[in-house]
Amino acid sequence: MADSKLIRKAKKGHHPSFIQLMKHYEQSMYRVAKGILKKDEDCADAIQETILICFKKIPDLKEENYFKTWLIRILIHECYALLNKQKMVIPVRECHPRDKAEFDLKLSVQEAVSSLKDSLRTVTTLYYFEDLSIKEIADIVNIPEGTVKSRLSTARQQLMTLLEEEKTPLKRSAWK
Repeated sequence: MADSKLIRKAKKGHHPSFIQLMKHYEQSMYRVAKGILKKDEDCADAIQETILICFKKIPDLKEENYFKTWLIRILIHECYALLNKQKMVIPVRECHPRDKAEFDLKLSVQEAVSSLKDSLRTVTTLYYFEDLSIKEIADIVNIPEGTVKSRLSTARQQLMTLLEEEKTPLKRSAWK
């Protein structure tokens, strides 16, 4: 069933449609939450709060085409609210390496991303790990597209500097 049809039914109070939507976006929500939060338990809390908020507010959703943007924006807000409560630093994402070199590279990249300031880390996570477009990121974070591009450029420069200092074997073209 198409997302738009599920969204319309969910807006009218059809619970199975809402559940199906949440299952469809479950992995995306987890990846975004994990990119911001350290512990799986914290990710689960943020996702649970997001689902509750979405359930209560879905009748107010004005534009069905922006459902994912709306959902991710709520999730990001919940993640940062949780961080503010706990005064945590954004950590490394979990990875499952095939070999030590791959693990080391992923760990270095994830540590470098987690060391970026919040505004840069958010756009980097959404762009590179969630494959969202610059327009979608601008809508989610509520900033102009030019600011998203600028932050991505700044993040790339900072990441390359950090990774070069570590002598991490990462090609410069991977971040362009």
